[in-house]
Amino acid sequence: MKQKGKDMATVNPGKLTWLISCDESGTGGARYYGFGSLWMRWQRRGDFARDIRQLREKHSRHDEIKWQKAHARHNRDFYLDIIDYFFRRPWLAFHCLVVRKGMVDKSFHDGDYDLARRKHFTKLLTNKIDRSRRAHPERDQGYRVWVDPIASSYQKAHEAVEVIGNNLLGRYGQRPIESVIVRDSKSTPTIQICDLLLGAVMEAWQGQAMSPGKQQVQEAIADCLGWHDLHADTFKRERKFNIWYFHDGKRKREAKSREVHLKYPLP
Repeated sequence: MKQKGKDMATVNPGKLTWLISCDESGTGGARYYGFGSLWMRWQRRGDFARDIRQLREKHSRHDEIKWQKAHARHNRDFYLDIIDYFFRRPWLAFHCLVVRKGMVDKSFHDGDYDLARRKHFTKLLTNKIDRSRRAHPERDQGYRVWVDPIASSYQKAHEAVEVIGNNLLGRYGQRPIESVIVRDSKSTPTIQICDLLLGAVMEAWQGQAMSPGKQQVQEAIADCLGWHDLHADTFKRERKFNIWYFHDGKRKREAKSREVHLKYPLP
């Protein structure tokens, strides 16, 4: 495996390198739009790929994992196993951002929702990277981002996220975000799992009627959080499953933040 022309064996063994796999939801005019990120140590990606492959073989399911397919009866047990797998692995984390479109003041974004969405995605990444760095101040850390093609009229949106993100994190005196790479979700299981988790959260916030299959997936996630549903956000300190509701401080909050009581507590 190469990193900008260098063999991975030359990377500082004391360095923490993170893989952040991202997806988006609600960009087609829904009431809310949002972004999700699945986190793991870079060295864990092989373990993850092996485990998902084994779950696929167990259930004989080999098509793309997507929230939009959660309604299908033949996917139900497979998707519920994926949720259980995610919450049982302390080295996996999911962080997302939910934004109510009607509260976005376009005057701060050149009158453009497209630009606002890209800013919010960058904000999610830089906020969580900043918290990661402050949690491990003694370690050198790098972040490699894989993202499903960003819904934007700007063809180099992913490059802009990398440049602007590193500028915002410039106080660390280096480029923490090593790369932002567009990956096809069909061949990227980490993005697929992000899509599943984000879709469950976003559909709860959208308040849309759901199929029994989707309801079961949502209920499984909520149960692992110690919640009755997913229409809430978490406190910012939550590490395993973090929902950040980005709201206008001048308006009343639409949902209360809830404490998380993990079914499978972190070490």
